[in-house]
Amino acid sequence: MALRSIEFHILLALAPEERHGYAILSEVEGLTDGEIQLEPGTLYRALHRMLKDGWVVESTRRPAADQDDERRRYYRLTPTGRRVATAEAERLQRLVNIARAHRLLSRA
Repeated sequence: MALRSIEFHILLALAPEERHGYAILSEVEGLTDGEIQLEPGTLYRALHRMLKDGWVVESTRRPAADQDDERRRYYRLTPTGRRVATAEAERLQRLVNIARAHRLLSRA
């Protein structure tokens, strides 16, 4: 099963650490060199689906009070979410290998 691009990008953004919504938006933008700029509504609809599917959970850990905004919600990957992200990365790697074999990409 192929993931929606937005879901994969969110999983990638959450892979190294938990993040709040704005940090997810910024990380996705950075990972894609600005090619993907998620709108907040799009992000939160995707997060809602991913919460429902058990790929992410809302974190109960909070930063120190002087570095936190109580309105922020922090999200982290679940083991299931990590497996889903890994499976998608492997699927995409197989496609890249096929593209290289068909001389659509260089070997570098």
